[in-house]
Amino acid sequence: MQMNDSQRIPASKAKVWAALNDPEILRRCIPGCQSLEMASPTEMTAIVVLKVGPVKATFSGKVTLTDIDAPNGYRIVGEGAGGVAGFAKGGATVRLEEESPDVTILHYEADAQIGGKLAQLGARLIDSTSRKLAANFFENFAAVVAPSSWPMRDTA
Repeated sequence: MQMNDSQRIPASKAKVWAALNDPEILRRCIPGCQSLEMASPTEMTAIVVLKVGPVKATFSGKVTLTDIDAPNGYRIVGEGAGGVAGFAKGGATVRLEEESPDVTILHYEADAQIGGKLAQLGARLIDSTSRKLAANFFENFAAVVAPSSWPMRDTA
């Protein structure tokens, strides 16, 4: 499945870029994220608990940053195993555009694939859940980077 959108963040491009590379900020913004740790400057390990329809699973996996063009964007690729629930893998190309010195537009193009028990839930449920999780991440991210903009939501 493919998802494309953008998020207007009332913060400088430098501040948004720094936040996109801060594992603690990312951990706070990813719905259901239990841990996110840097293994190297371009690799992280994560544990995320997600509920998709009737299936709740704990995914452990790896996240890699590629095509880094500081401070303009990168590609983030991840994959995780959720035991009997199955697996998830995907990535997103993130691009930052400076609207003004205090406003940044974060554009993203994401893709995701799932397998196992999760894949049996139906494309519409998976698609709507994926879109909701992506929207929640970017709303949470904007709230952390520019706290006066709106409150964080956690839908794990």
